[in-house]
Amino acid sequence: MPKVRVHNVTISLDGFMAGPNQRPDAPFGDGVGWGDELHSWFMSASEDAAAGKSGTDVDHFVRGDRNIGATIMGRNMFGPQRGPWEDESWQGWWGDNPPYHHDVFVHTHHLRPSLEMAGGTTFHFTDEPPETVLRRAFDAADGKDVRIGGGAATIRQYLRAGLIDELHLVIAPMLIGRGERLLDDLGDGIAGYQVAELVSSPNVTHAVLVRR
Repeated sequence: MPKVRVHNVTISLDGFMAGPNQRPDAPFGDGVGWGDELHSWFMSASEDAAAGKSGTDVDHFVRGDRNIGATIMGRNMFGPQRGPWEDESWQGWWGDNPPYHHDVFVHTHHLRPSLEMAGGTTFHFTDEPPETVLRRAFDAADGKDVRIGGGAATIRQYLRAGLIDELHLVIAPMLIGRGERLLDDLGDGIAGYQVAELVSSPNVTHAVLVRR
């Protein structure tokens, strides 16, 4: 049976996915840059995977793309703009050929037409509830799994609803102190999960949570 999965979501020791004041020139907020302490493991694992290497970080990294047929994300992951779209020129962080190559559903209160990109990626913008978006994503995935890509608020929303089957967290050995935390205010939504895997590399700790 197809699953709902989260992979390669990196948090600091104090639980933050991003610092404050996220913006175009600082997508992860103040004090957190792409490729720095928080995400350096991801960059190294990506390079090692491309070179055919293996290891704890590489093995967990490549799992994130296996058998994924559709992705769900929040507007905060798609881009830095808030409120009504200034225009429709923003097409995501990933250039003309995003790395998804399937349908991507973007939660937003401000709708716009679907955006077809090179390589088979189409972004669909929706204000529907998670259960409805998930049904659409499963239809698009055609028997494969659905990935919740982020950001933190979107992952929390699906966790609270008990909709995530597998959550892979990567804990980086750093402190951020303020910004956007991942696992706050989950209430009873987290009660049905257990840690199925906990393993460390020299760089980070990987924790995999699954529903009982």
